[in-house]
Amino acid sequence: MYDPRNESPFNALPPAVVALAFVIAAVEVLFQFGAAGLAGAEGGAWRGAAVRDWSVFPPVLEWMVANRSVPWDFAARFVTYPFIHFGLIHAGFVAVFVLALGNAVAPVFPGWRPVAFFVLPAVAGGLVYAAAFPGAGPLIGGYPGAYGLIGAFTLLTRRGLTRVPPDRAFLLIGLLLAIQPIFGLAAGAGFAWFPDFVAEVVGAAAGYGLAAAMFPGAARRFRDRMRRR
Repeated sequence: MYDPRNESPFNALPPAVVALAFVIAAVEVLFQFGAAGLAGAEGGAWRGAAVRDWSVFPPVLEWMVANRSVPWDFAARFVTYPFIHFGLIHAGFVAVFVLALGNAVAPVFPGWRPVAFFVLPAVAGGLVYAAAFPGAGPLIGGYPGAYGLIGAFTLLTRRGLTRVPPDRAFLLIGLLLAIQPIFGLAAGAGFAWFPDFVAEVVGAAAGYGLAAAMFPGAARRFRDRMRRR
C-alpha cells in the first residue's frame, strides 16, 4: 500500500480538495462583495438570505418528520449549510482545514473521497443538531465537515500512516474540540456553543467511521467475515 508518510508537502493538491476549498472561498467572497456594496443595495442582504434559506434550522427537520415529506429544498440544507459562514475568518479557517487535511488523507483515499469525508459528516452533524436541539438557532459553517476530515486523518494516524505517532491519534480532535468551549465561555456566550460542538463531535465520529468503512480492503475483509459466519 502507498505510504502517505513519504508524501512531499509540496506536491500538487488533489483537484477535488482544491475544488471544495474553492467553493467555500468563492461563496464567502460573494458575500464580502455584497456587504461592500459592490453588487448593489441588495448585496448586503445576501448572507442573511442564505442563512434563512439554506442553513440547518431545527424546525425544518421537525416539519419533515411530522409530515413524512422530504422536499428537495429542505433536504438540501444539510448539504449547503457548511458552505455558509459568519465571515471571512470563519470561512478561512474551514478552507485551511480542508486543504491541509484533504491533502493528508487523499493518498489513501483518492479522487472524490476527501469530499465525501467533508460532506457526509456535515450531513450527519446537521441531522443530530436539528434532532437534538429543537430550540437552537440556524446551523451554518463547515466545521462539522472539517471535523469529518479530521476523523479520517485520525484513522490513518491510528494505523501508522501519518507522521503523527499512533498513540496520539485522538489528540488533534481533543485539542480542537476543547478550544471552542474555552473561547465560548471566555466570550460570555454561556453554553450557546454546545449545539455546534455536538455537531462537530458527530462530524468527527462520522468521518472516522466512514474512513474505516472505505479503507482499502475493508469491504473484502467484511465479506470474508460474513462468509465465515
